[in-house]
Amino acid sequence: MPKKRVLWTFLILLSVVAASSGHVDSTSKGYAENALRNALVTFAVARTLNGVISVAQGTQLAIEPGGVGVNLSVGEILDPINDLVERFSAVMLVAASSLGLQTLLLNITAWWGFSAFLALASIAFLITLWMPRPVVARYANPALRILLIILFVRFAAPVLIIGTNIITDMFLASGQAEATAILEATTSNIEELNQETQSVSADEPSILDRLGNFIGNSIESLRVSDRLARLRESASNASEHIVNLIAIFVLQTIILPLLFLWLFAQGLKAIAFRSTRL
Repeated sequence: MPKKRVLWTFLILLSVVAASSGHVDSTSKGYAENALRNALVTFAVARTLNGVISVAQGTQLAIEPGGVGVNLSVGEILDPINDLVERFSAVMLVAASSLGLQTLLLNITAWWGFSAFLALASIAFLITLWMPRPVVARYANPALRILLIILFVRFAAPVLIIGTNIITDMFLASGQAEATAILEATTSNIEELNQETQSVSADEPSILDRLGNFIGNSIESLRVSDRLARLRESASNASEHIVNLIAIFVLQTIILPLLFLWLFAQGLKAIAFRSTRL
C-alpha cells in the first residue's frame, strides 16, 4: 500500500508540474499553429487551382493547319477534376476550422484557473490518500474521480494535438508536401496554357505563303496538341493527389483527434475503475 501511495503521489505531482510549467501547452500550441499554417497554404493552393480552372473552362484553342479549322476545348480536359477541386476546397475549409477550434480549446484550457483547480483537487486527493485507512476508503475514490475529470479537461487538447502531430510527422507529412507540390505544378501548367491560347490563321495571297502558313500551323498544332496531352496527364495526376490530400486532412483533423481524445478518456476511465482498490 505505501508503494502505491508513493506512485500516486509522484504521478499527480508530475501532472501538476506539467500543467503549471506551461511547457506542454507551448509545445502543443506550436504544433497546432504549424498544422493550421500548412492547412491554410494547401487551402490557398486549392482555391488558386480552382480559379485557373474556371478561367480555362471557356478556353478554345483554334488551330487551322492548311485552312482546316480544329477547335480544342481546354475545359473539356479539366472538367473531371473541377468538381473534385471544389469539394476539396470545402474539405480544407472544414480541416482549417477544426485546427482553429483545437487552438482555441488549447488557449482556453491553458488558463491558469484550470491549473489552479487541478492543484487544489490534487492536494485534496493526496490528503485523503495519506490519511488512515477508514478515511481513504471513504473519501479517496470520490476525490480521485473529481481529479480525473479536471485532468481530462486540462490535458485533453494537448493530448490530441501532440498525438496527432506525432502520427502526422511519421506517416502523413511527406505525402502532404508531395501532393501540394503536384497541385502547384498543375496550376502553373494551366496558367501557362491560358496565356498561350490563341487562334492561328492568316490570309493566303500566294502559294509560298500558303505553304509557309501550312507548315507553321502544322507545327503549332503539334506543339499545342502535345501540351494538351501533358495537361491531360497532369490533370489526372492532380486528381489522384487531391484524393490523397482529402484522406490526409480528414485523418489529421477529424479522425486522429477524436481517436486520441477517446483513448485519453478510456485511460482515465480505466484509472477510475482501478481506484476502487485504494
